[in-house]
Amino acid sequence: MDPLEAGSPQEVIERVAKQLGCTTTSHDVAEYFDQHDKLRDLRQEFLVPKVADLPPSDPTLVDGSEDCIYFVGNSLGLQPKNTKKYIDEELEKWAKIGAHGHVMGLRPWAWAENNLEALMAKVVGAKPEEVALLNGLTVNLHLLMLAFYNPTAKRHKIVLEEKAFPSDHYAVESQIRLRGFDPSESMVLLKPRAGEDTLRTEDIVSTIKREGDSVAVVMLSGVQYYTGQLFNMEAITKAGQAQGCYVGFDCAHAVGNAELRLHDWGVDFACWCTYKYMNSGAGGLAGAYIHEKHANTVKPALLGWWGHKLDTRFQMTNVMSLQPGISGFRLSNQPILLVCPLQASLEIFNKTTMRDLRKKSILLTGYLEHLLKHYYSEDKSEPRKPHVRIITPSNPAERGCQLSLSFSVPIRAVFQELQKRGVTCDMREPNVLRVAPVPLYNSFTDVHRFITVLGAALEASKQHH
Repeated sequence: MDPLEAGSPQEVIERVAKQLGCTTTSHDVAEYFDQHDKLRDLRQEFLVPKVADLPPSDPTLVDGSEDCIYFVGNSLGLQPKNTKKYIDEELEKWAKIGAHGHVMGLRPWAWAENNLEALMAKVVGAKPEEVALLNGLTVNLHLLMLAFYNPTAKRHKIVLEEKAFPSDHYAVESQIRLRGFDPSESMVLLKPRAGEDTLRTEDIVSTIKREGDSVAVVMLSGVQYYTGQLFNMEAITKAGQAQGCYVGFDCAHAVGNAELRLHDWGVDFACWCTYKYMNSGAGGLAGAYIHEKHANTVKPALLGWWGHKLDTRFQMTNVMSLQPGISGFRLSNQPILLVCPLQASLEIFNKTTMRDLRKKSILLTGYLEHLLKHYYSEDKSEPRKPHVRIITPSNPAERGCQLSLSFSVPIRAVFQELQKRGVTCDMREPNVLRVAPVPLYNSFTDVHRFITVLGAALEASKQHH
């Protein structure tokens, strides 16, 4: 039995501390976890920035030669070491053989992205033919909504979170207007209950039931970007489909983070970017999915030549031979220089499984939560002591790796002090720090170091008042 797998994160932490004869907050616990981490070698596949190279770091406060504490994979993943090699290969090929590169070499440009779709499908729990790599996230969201959102006078509403990612909100609003409806009447915005930070599954389901026959599409995030809440996608899909709605998800924060089973859950459509947990570089090639049950019935509203079947695509007959499913939604050839970094990352994912990454992630984030609660819970006897409230759900089944932290002191100063000390995380207005220990490349020692640095940052931030 793996010592790190039996019980909740809290139980594992307590058991290991007892075994080592130390407190749960001792650095020995982090070291033990790292030694017994079967995925620890994956960190070697990435380039981790050094503290000295980060622009805000202060050499008087921290050893510049150390790896930084990189907890911002929820915004931009680290660079895989093979990225540069693969891009260089394509630049070299272009230099040497020019247009012959379309059909020659390790990545023939005319179908390079097709070689990666089976790997991508494994990460999202789909069949290879249900997945395509194309465009950017919001472009894919629009293409999918043009096909799945067909409002009628009776059924014209779209359900989404009130605080959805801005791009999702704008896309939904513009799709509603495009079809001649009014966003103020056609958007159903889900809000948490008074005094709560996150949405309850039963409230989402009851809203879908209540609005049911007026809803055309339910379109939520897989993981909510601000709160870090992982939605019960299976329950939401069932609830929406029971009311005759299509159900889709923006998986930007879920892909490579949570264990997805898009096919088994029967999700109608989904899309995602690949530069967060999928490490493909800023603005990397995005992905999209349509369930196979729609392969021959849901057709793209907009056509381009890359949606034409490959075997006859270059015959130029101008008679569309549409690929079934999501492949028919392709418009243009994919940028080969964006295929390269995604290949480098997907090959690393292929060395493990989402199940194993998720097991590590639950313990890694649980360990972060344990230390935060130990040191920074609100203490009524010491009202002046700064405290941290975690707004992300404490149930591991309801979150990915990110914890969103709300501080009792002004956050900007704390954030600046963390940056000076070589911590990379991100701040979201009004007062949340998003901290994401990524199981692919973060260690338990990173988490322990972060907590130590947070103490110093809180202390230093008092000088700002």
